[in-house]
Amino acid sequence: MSVREALQARLEQGVAVLGLELPVGAIQRLLDYQALLERWNKAYNLTAVRDANDMVTRHLLDSLAILPHVCGDTLADLGTGPGLPGIPLAIAAPGRQILLVDSNGKKVRFLREAIRELKLEGVRAQQSRVEDVHESFDCITARAFASLADMLRWGGHLLAPGGIWLAMKGKRPDDELRDIPAGFELRATHELSVPGLPAERHLLVLGRS
Repeated sequence: MSVREALQARLEQGVAVLGLELPVGAIQRLLDYQALLERWNKAYNLTAVRDANDMVTRHLLDSLAILPHVCGDTLADLGTGPGLPGIPLAIAAPGRQILLVDSNGKKVRFLREAIRELKLEGVRAQQSRVEDVHESFDCITARAFASLADMLRWGGHLLAPGGIWLAMKGKRPDDELRDIPAGFELRATHELSVPGLPAERHLLVLGRS
């Protein structure tokens, strides 16, 4: 079995455990993304995760675990880094307009290359601080790039009326819940089980109060 075939088996098994049905060709495109990230990572140090198997678990499956909670026609992924969870979500559920935001130039160069190579329609990358983005989105994702208070202070203006904010965290951040800014509220907390990942994962769903 080739390395790619082993990664594919790992990814397919994880997707099955998560109970997801992906579009035709999505598994291959996810693996193309992982391969591109692994290649660029050698030169540009985009992620601390270097092992290909770990990338499938910690990047692809971890991102896909929130897919059932994503909704709306527009999505912003804030502090996206090398495109997580935004690019896996774009591959797994195409048809949504997605903006990937990061302030790091190297990472945004990679994002633009990934969008081009993977032919991700409706996906854009913007090098910017979150507070300098001025659009409105039905769904916002953020993968533990800051505390809940800071996330909402910097990016709360981006959430459309009726929209939801999906904050990806490790342990349930009970200490952070007290500091949610006025105008926002916690709607739900989901404990996520990511196949192959022994660590705790929580998804916090926030909205306007």
